[in-house]
Amino acid sequence: MKILAIPASPSVNGINRQLLGHAARLLEGGLVPNAEVEFIDLNDYELPIYTPQREQEGAVPALAHELYDKVGSTDTVLISFAEYNGSYTSAWKNIYDWMSRIDMAVYQNKKVIMLAASPGPRGGAGVLGAATMSAPFFGAELVGSLGIARFHDNFDANTGELSDLDLNAQLEKLLASLAD
Repeated sequence: MKILAIPASPSVNGINRQLLGHAARLLEGGLVPNAEVEFIDLNDYELPIYTPQREQEGAVPALAHELYDKVGSTDTVLISFAEYNGSYTSAWKNIYDWMSRIDMAVYQNKKVIMLAASPGPRGGAGVLGAATMSAPFFGAELVGSLGIARFHDNFDANTGELSDLDLNAQLEKLLASLAD
């Protein structure tokens, strides 16, 4: 199973990338048979800010097509959202807006798991709520979602694993459902 892991933040060492790294190790460690996880870095997809005028003046940028094609060539999308001021990061929102100009079904009817990690008590509830609510309108077969609050209290940076056993069990159950 080919899985595309998208940390929806430009932070290369951010907590959402760390959470995806843990999830990838679980998946490739046998949780889902034949799982192969490919990570993307949003910094590789910097584009001009989307506006209708820019769209009318020229074609959708090649990098938007490249990421859209990556989604299309995978079986599953695993995405972890950072929450900036209660919403998506501008980096994710911009590439997402450009991809939606190719086709509103950005997720292309793929299975999608949505995660969020935050240092605060809400676990990215705002961004995760918006993402899960809109997912079906953008062609996502939403398998499930999980927010990890107080990330630094619940994640061991030395081992790269969730230290909270209940949260880890919830993550494992969610990821294992991909094998169904």
